[in-house]
Amino acid sequence: MVLRFGRKGKLTPCFIGPYEVLERAGPVAYRLALPPELERIHNVFHVFILRSYHSDHSHVIPLEHIEANLDMTYTKKPDRILVSKVKELRNNRIPLVKVLWRNHGVEEET
Repeated sequence: MVLRFGRKGKLTPCFIGPYEVLERAGPVAYRLALPPELERIHNVFHVFILRSYHSDHSHVIPLEHIEANLDMTYTKKPDRILVSKVKELRNNRIPLVKVLWRNHGVEEET
């Protein structure tokens, strides 16, 4: 599965970071201090895109583990399957699995 920054996919985590807020760029926009690896992304974001962050070191994903491509995409790889079950409908059986993704915490399992 390939994720693109700025696009919302069905199973993608919504946020990367945390990043420091440098200044208020407008009434509803903030300028962030992004690392050099993300220099191709514009550093001003609307408040609806940002979330307040309460410091917790288990939430931080080191940027070197993300391995972003030149077109600012990265491949998300599964680490292990946590739960597996089969949902039965009228005529169908649908296998369901809960996946823990590599370099992500348990709260981001899908």
